Amino acid sequence: MTGPRFDVITLFPDQFPNLVELGVVGRALKKQLFELNCWNPRDFTDDPHRTVDDRPYGGGPGMVMMAEPLVRCVSAIRQARGDTAPVVFLTPHGPLLKQADIRGLSNLGKGAILLCGRYEGVDQRFIDDHVDITFCLGDFVLSGGELAVACFVDAWVRLLPDVLNHALSATQDSFEAGLLDCPHYTRPEVFENKAVPDVLLSGNHAKIESWRFEQAKAYTNRFRPELLEDIHVQAGTTASSKKA
Repeated sequence: MTGPRFDVITLFPDQFPNLVELGVVGRALKKQLFELNCWNPRDFTDDPHRTVDDRPYGGGPGMVMMAEPLVRCVSAIRQARGDTAPVVFLTPHGPLLKQADIRGLSNLGKGAILLCGRYEGVDQRFIDDHVDITFCLGDFVLSGGELAVACFVDAWVRLLPDVLNHALSATQDSFEAGLLDCPHYTRPEVFENKAVPDVLLSGNHAKIESWRFEQAKAYTNRFRPELLEDIHVQAGTTASSKKA
């Protein structure tokens, strides 16, 4: 196994693989382009009920994932891995996860230890002392971290060599160049009285690429204008650095 290794801490170790076994990621798993291991924190408890949660100090609704089973679980994972892969926690408290974050982590090659949160939250002492990286998928709440972690793994794996059918597919995706992807068309050439843009039928690859770039900018300006602002800020920072 030369690809990244993902060790997922989840209360549903038997069900989690189902979330990543479809499509290109599922095929990549079958081809052993990456490794997936699921760990149940209940296996690292001492009581007969295999308790991993308790009531929050200070009162309030819900339960909180206990620190000790998670610490034991991470210790066992690190011993099995034999490396210093980061512990990643998908949580509303983290910065918004972006494509650049995924690509940066994927360039490290080793993979990650991924915690699927449950209940009201996770004991802050575990987060403070054992979580290396936090991210947030967006301003919404899920019932558990399994879906978020599956999204994280999917976004990472599709960047690996030989996962996508075409090597350029990932590099031309939305966000890779800071823009949304351009619109796409396929057969039939005319559908409900709407024709495919002439430039895409021209065979002139230079014009096609130019059209796609302009369309990507227009789509970004229409749907996610803040991305253009980010590009301008980054460009200005780079220019200032060169002058300095």
